[in-house]
Amino acid sequence: MSAAPADDARKALRGRLVWLVLALLALVALAAAWTWSPMRAWLDVDRIVDTLQRLGQAFGPVAAVAGFGLAVTLAVPLTFLSLVTLVAFGPWAGFTCCMLGALIGAAASHGLGRLLGHEVVQRLGGPRVNAISQRLASHGLLAVIAIRVVPVAPFAIINMVAGASHISLRDMLLGTALGMAPGTLVMAFFVDQIVAALRTPGPLTYALLGLTLLLLVGAGWGARHWVRRVEAQRAAAAKGSG
Repeated sequence: MSAAPADDARKALRGRLVWLVLALLALVALAAAWTWSPMRAWLDVDRIVDTLQRLGQAFGPVAAVAGFGLAVTLAVPLTFLSLVTLVAFGPWAGFTCCMLGALIGAAASHGLGRLLGHEVVQRLGGPRVNAISQRLASHGLLAVIAIRVVPVAPFAIINMVAGASHISLRDMLLGTALGMAPGTLVMAFFVDQIVAALRTPGPLTYALLGLTLLLLVGAGWGARHWVRRVEAQRAAAAKGSG
């Protein structure tokens, strides 16, 4: 009698494993398509900004936020989407659209990961995915912040792993907001220089772009150092109380 429930559990796990494999393969395929296939033409900055501005006249930031959320769920590069949104709507409205859209996309893929389950991720994932899962499960909010500051995997995949690792949606969204905000603010401040470098490359624009990248790296390093220090303090406190 006890074998039947075990067989049913294995069958259910295999079914969920198949769905997770398909979901991850689809995300990888989409990311590759956006990077190397003719679909890359749709990532032309001028083309998308023009389209987004025309849509914005009819629907405004609400459409941009919804489209941003859908796009990051479908593995469109987050940095590219942020740049386009900042150019189309300006630094502050664009920053708001980026953050809200990223949170919507994070919630969607987090829900998918939670639906598929932790066991499936452990069986499917290689060492890298399993390491992310273990860190998220161990450190929760702080790990989400650290991974957002210095991404170690595509945005949507991290969200799915977080959902499968039973990270709460609150921690996921708060960590995403805190981890993304510094880099997105730097992009917003230097958005004109970034676009100039993309449209008309030259020594000055490359220098400005390099400065922007240095600031992004510096912001990331500072945030990551803070997260590690807090993690160390928590570990020391837990060891002392034990």
